[in-house]
This record gives sequence, C-alpha cells and structure tokens, in this order.
Amino acid sequence: MSGIPALPALPHRGAAARRPVRLTAEERAVRRRDYFSAILFMAPALLLVSIFLLAPVVYNILISFTGWSHFKGFNRFVGLANYRHAINNPDFSAAASNTVVWVIASLVLPVLIGLGLAVLLRGLKGEEFLKTIFFLPRLVAPTAIGAIWYYVYADNGVVNTILKQVGAGRFAESWLYQASTATPAMIIAYVWQTTGLVMVLLLLGLAALPHDPIEAATVEGASRWQIFRHIVLPMLMPTVLVVTTISIIAGFTTFDLVWVMGRDYPNPSSLTLAIHQYWESFRSGHWAYGAAIAVLLGGIALIVTLLQVILQQRVESRIR
Repeated sequence: MSGIPALPALPHRGAAARRPVRLTAEERAVRRRDYFSAILFMAPALLLVSIFLLAPVVYNILISFTGWSHFKGFNRFVGLANYRHAINNPDFSAAASNTVVWVIASLVLPVLIGLGLAVLLRGLKGEEFLKTIFFLPRLVAPTAIGAIWYYVYADNGVVNTILKQVGAGRFAESWLYQASTATPAMIIAYVWQTTGLVMVLLLLGLAALPHDPIEAATVEGASRWQIFRHIVLPMLMPTVLVVTTISIIAGFTTFDLVWVMGRDYPNPSSLTLAIHQYWESFRSGHWAYGAAIAVLLGGIALIVTLLQVILQQRVESRIR
C-alpha cells in the first residue's frame, strides 16, 4: 500500500467559488448587448406602469398635503393636516375598525371553507361538476352579487320570509340597517362569492403535491388526519400563503359589493376605508382628505402584504 503515490490535494471549493470570473472582451460585449436588449423589451411595459400607476400614486400623495377641494386645484399647502383630520375623525375610526373586521373575515372564512372543500372534493366522484357549482358565484360581477343579496336581506326578502315560515318571525330584522348585523350580513355575501376561487386554487396546489410521502405514510399506518396535518398541510403552505395574500388585499379594497348592499352612506355601521375614501372624495368634494385616506389605506395594505411575504419566505425555507 505504501507504494501507491499520494493524490495531489484538491483546491478548496469555497476559495475557488469566491474567485471572480474573468470575462473576455467579447463576452463582456455580449453581456452588455443582452442587458440593453432586455431593457428595450421592458421599456414599453415600464413606460405604461410609470404613466398609469406610479404617476397617479405620486400625484395622489402630493394632493394629500394640500387643501384641494372640489375643482379648485392646489390652492394651499397644509402639510399633515389631512392626516391629523383622518386620525381624529370618528368616521375614519369606524371605517378602520370595520376594515379590520373585513380583512380578518376575508382571510379566515374563505380560506378555511375553501381548504375544507378542496380536501373533501379531491378525488371525489363528480369533482369537476361540484367545482363548477362552487366556482359559479365568482363569475358574477360583485355589483350583481350585492344586488342579489340586498334583496335576500330585505324586509320581505328570502331570509325574513323563511324565518316567518318556520315560526321564527321574531328574529326577522332589517339586516343591512342594524349596526350589529350589517357587516356580518355583507361578509356572508362576500364569502359566498369568493370561496369558490379559493377552493380552486387550493385544489391546484393539492394536485401538485408529490404522492410518495403520502403513500409512505399510508403504508406506515398513519390516519387521514395525521397525513393531512403532518404531510399535506405543510407541503400546501406556499399555496395557502399565496391565497391568504390575495384575500388580505381583497379585504382592504372591497368596495362595490359593500356600496351596493349599503345604499345609505355614510353609515358608520358598515363603513369601510374604501367607501369612506370614495364618499369624501367624490360625494363631499374633499379631494385632499380623500387622497390622504387613500395613502393611509395603501400604506397599511402594503405593510401587511410585506409581512405576509416575509412569513411566506420563512415557511418555504423551512419546508425545503
């Protein structure tokens, strides 16, 4: 064995990996040309985004620091007065509280119900037909959904009629005009419309899961609940987090369904920040104050979305 010559020592891979790669002049020219081509291809999209998205956002922020009302333009600079007015305004506080309720409800209810339906329908006979039935409300415009459910909750609507027919007429109410029932009634209509989309997205996530871990757990004698809790749900978490991000943004920006079902604004019992911003801007003519509400709403939604993205990255890193 001593006669075998020793192998030369291999270079340290970490040190080799840290060495800068030297490109030839031709390679640098090709890379510059690729960068330039990529910028040219992206330029039309960047221009459109700048004109129709970034410019209005910047313009809205500028308006929020002025005293602009009706069509008078930038008549004076007021600093943070509009933001102080928003914080001290009882209608803004009521709208913010209702918006928090909407965000929590739009996050929890559609995701939980959609996840339950996705698990129950997965592999079930007639799955495609049932998916179509549950997804149909999503194809209807939110304004039409609001009109339908407005008559469902009307004094002589479906809910009160059923209550009277079964001898529970004492529970009949003006559901959309009572402070304790207005927001929950609207949330039920929202959940009815959006759960189908959440279910379809989660079904797609379930279909993409690998079968080997599930089959191995089944062979080992794990129950269906143990398989779902310890194998399926952790692998499905990236899809769940994407769905929750969509739900959070939708909860912050819900407007048309609430506007159609409310019909008597400003009504603090069902006021949201989006409705409050629209009312102050386009009904009351307080353009600058409405712009400040929009900035606050956008800032809150941005912070929550960033936190959600950070959470998603951590969950995905743990799964890997």
